[in-house]
Amino acid sequence: MKIGELAKIAKCTVETIRYYEKVGLLPASNRDNINNYRRYNKNHLECLTFVRHCRALAMSHEEILVLLQARNQPEQKCDSINQLIDDHLLHVTVRIKELQNLEAQLLKLRQQCLSPTSSEHCGILQDLELAIEDSGTGTKLSHVTGSH
Repeated sequence: MKIGELAKIAKCTVETIRYYEKVGLLPASNRDNINNYRRYNKNHLECLTFVRHCRALAMSHEEILVLLQARNQPEQKCDSINQLIDDHLLHVTVRIKELQNLEAQLLKLRQQCLSPTSSEHCGILQDLELAIEDSGTGTKLSHVTGSH
């Protein structure tokens, strides 16, 4: 099948397929001898589905590569797979706590401006200005790491 057909079946973009192939998450496609089109088969679809499922679980490319290697070595023990998932679960737990802290900060900030007023008197902007001043004194301003 051509790349467009694979993209349609896998419900992703052609660019995603090309990218996954480029970074090694998807095996290289064969090229048609006549027109040099990429040609994909059932194995590519299965691999792409696997990768997309891993990405939906917020796994990194490195984690997915490890899982793909394990998937291609069925005789291998799954200890390393379990450890990878345990590590990823810990990462997700930390991320949830960071997001909960961010939510609390935003809710507190939102309480600074409960009624419409001019931006000159907006409690949110005033509170953010104080945060800028505090940042110069070594006060840690928390934010979700790696989000931007």
